Amino acid sequence: MRACDTLLPLLSDEFSVTVGHAARVIFVFAIAYGVCQLCFGPLGDRYGKLRIIALCTLACVIGNSIAMMAPDLDWLVTARIVSGAAAAGIFPLAMAWIGDNVPYTARQVSLARLVSAGVTGMLVGQWISGMIAQWIGWRPVFALLAAAFLVSGTLLLRTALSQPPQLPATHRGIRALLDILTLPRARWILTVTAIEGALSAGPLAFIPSLLQAHHEVSLATAGGIAAFYAVGGFIYTRMAAHLLPRIGEPGLALLGGLSLCVGLVSFAYAPMLIWTPAACTLAGFGFYCLHNTLQTNATQMAPAMRGASMSLFACSLFLGQSVGIMAAAWTADHLSDTLIFASAGGGLLLLALVIARHIRPHTAPAAAGS
Repeated sequence: MRACDTLLPLLSDEFSVTVGHAARVIFVFAIAYGVCQLCFGPLGDRYGKLRIIALCTLACVIGNSIAMMAPDLDWLVTARIVSGAAAAGIFPLAMAWIGDNVPYTARQVSLARLVSAGVTGMLVGQWISGMIAQWIGWRPVFALLAAAFLVSGTLLLRTALSQPPQLPATHRGIRALLDILTLPRARWILTVTAIEGALSAGPLAFIPSLLQAHHEVSLATAGGIAAFYAVGGFIYTRMAAHLLPRIGEPGLALLGGLSLCVGLVSFAYAPMLIWTPAACTLAGFGFYCLHNTLQTNATQMAPAMRGASMSLFACSLFLGQSVGIMAAAWTADHLSDTLIFASAGGGLLLLALVIARHIRPHTAPAAAGS
């Protein structure tokens, strides 16, 4: 998901396009990822979430193999569409699987552990892709991804095939999605999630570009600093179990909005490079405080249709992100890259205030969703 962020300046030079134009490789992934959620969620509910996760993981080998051999930017964009569509069935169905097997009182912490795995991937994606691109080139980045998906997908499929599929009696296919959208609480969570995705994705995608433009650092250094955003998320996963009993979900959302605002705004206007890793860490910590609160509430939108629910959640998030990245790309090309960070920081703080005010604590029984 984040491997292309650090590659944007290199892709811009190689294909003789602007950084904003090269950013298509990021937002088309987000669009494909978001739209295809609508397919994989109901499929996971019907045929078994782990089986669909395994098949999607193997399908990611195809997209990354195409990217590795892409002769021009259009082919690379096409490859990222394939990769985004295939990856759409992995993380959201993993969240749904946790919702099926973990009671609500322990779900925030369990989801934080899942996020920790995703954060580790983000950290490696941004940092290692920058180092590989600087030393070897950008194509080996996709070769490495294809190999990783092939190994992990094969292991997942072997495990999935040893488990019998679970077939729910009702709420299959498109009907499940429509039923969820009739719920006012679900519509509120999905709308807020889309706004959060739009405001957070632009700054994240343009962190390496701003570092190179304003501080003249190498690709590897820019990727390493950008990876501190993921370090902030990792810190959150270690602190979630201690923060939640003390400040609750509304307090966690407020802490997230404040940290995002301070981190993003200070990153944009930092006069010295030495502050940028700390600003990225603060912003990453804030994002996961805010996002995981929404994510945990989303698992309770419709417990009987949890695969479809989490698909809609991820669809809203990534469609919002695609809009945010396109807006950020236009802003970078026509206005100022610092404006991307300043406007997003202020917007996320306001959004956190709204979320903290309207969020409702759940008192689901221990067996809920199992």
